[in-house]
Amino acid sequence: MKQFFIAFFLLHLLTVTGTARAEMLDTIVAIVEDDVVLERELEKESYIIAERMRSSNVAMPSASTLRHQVLEKLIIDKLQRQLAEKAGITVSDEMLNSSVTEIARNNNMSPDEFRNELISQGMAYKSFLDNVRNEIMINQLRAREIGARIKVTDREIEHYLDTQGKIGTESVQYRLGHILIAVKEGASASEIQTAQSKASDLVAKLRRGQDFTHTAVSNSDDDNALSGGDLGWRNLNEIPTLFADTAQKMAIGEVSEPIRSPSGFHIIKLIDSKGTDNHTVTKTEVRHILIKTNELIDDNEAKKRLLALKTRITDGDDFAALARAHSDDKGSALKGGSLGKVNPGDLVKEFEEAMNRLAVKEISDPVQTQFGWHLIQVLDRETKDNSEEHQKNLAREAIRKRKIEEETELWIRRIRDEAYVEIYEDRL
Repeated sequence: MKQFFIAFFLLHLLTVTGTARAEMLDTIVAIVEDDVVLERELEKESYIIAERMRSSNVAMPSASTLRHQVLEKLIIDKLQRQLAEKAGITVSDEMLNSSVTEIARNNNMSPDEFRNELISQGMAYKSFLDNVRNEIMINQLRAREIGARIKVTDREIEHYLDTQGKIGTESVQYRLGHILIAVKEGASASEIQTAQSKASDLVAKLRRGQDFTHTAVSNSDDDNALSGGDLGWRNLNEIPTLFADTAQKMAIGEVSEPIRSPSGFHIIKLIDSKGTDNHTVTKTEVRHILIKTNELIDDNEAKKRLLALKTRITDGDDFAALARAHSDDKGSALKGGSLGKVNPGDLVKEFEEAMNRLAVKEISDPVQTQFGWHLIQVLDRETKDNSEEHQKNLAREAIRKRKIEEETELWIRRIRDEAYVEIYEDRL
């Protein structure tokens, strides 16, 4: 569901009084197949659209022109809803509630806050829900009648990229954080090992959420330590060559593994990027042990059991064997707790956030999700530059969108021309 502009729904609906006025508003101004457009519908929609145009500083047409345009919109909407109903398209309460939640979130409100705001502005909440339900039905109808027929070929994508160039490209800049654990020239093997261990330990802490700025101030041997390790915005050619390849492959917020140089071990964090034309995807190989809560096992007991299992693993027991014996996720338990290689967004938020903070081979403390309590271990990470495929996907979507717009216009004209519509011009 596209974001609705809240102003559209917050406009006051017209209120009318008097028997004569009510009779006038019940006048039929158009017949649309087996439905009708009433004067009150036309007047209400005209008012809403006029207010929206005024708020956007759009030049207003004459009242007569506006009413004719609005009437055409109502006719097209009714034809689409009729087709949707004949096609058996329905909108479940779950789908409706999900859409309303998204609309509220896009307006920085909870569903209850959004509902109260609508009511406070004079709009009946049921009318709002009817509008959303109709919008969903029309979108589903168009997806079935138009979207399913749209095809984009590889040749079209190649031609688009050849003629349009890369999509969304501009000057690429990175903002990096940097920590150096120095190693003196001629350091012994044990001194190098100590520095590497310190760097690895800091990486683990940073991935668990420790503040990078504070860590840099406290630990970095670089001369920008007092600025929190912030290297500022730099183009790729301004980034030290040692970091350039790594920085291009990192996701925003990601902390690198220690990078060795003659001066020591470097840790970098991609704080932000802009104008980037690369698109990286990080896959994480992960496994877990799940303990579900029930009448006999509460949260404390579940955490206690997982901590005991973590101790056994630390002492040398095999994670996979313990997962097979103890995990309540029977599907992954058969595979030693393995969830395979997962993409961002594949797992629930709490699990993914905890997973992303772990270093490779590190085991988490108990993590709670809607499914219960988990012990998580990251086995590997693979970051792949997906820029070329991303460009093709953007091109495919741009071509598809253009085709859908063209086909939708033709389709709407066709259903309008083929429908029985009678307009009472003397009532406009």
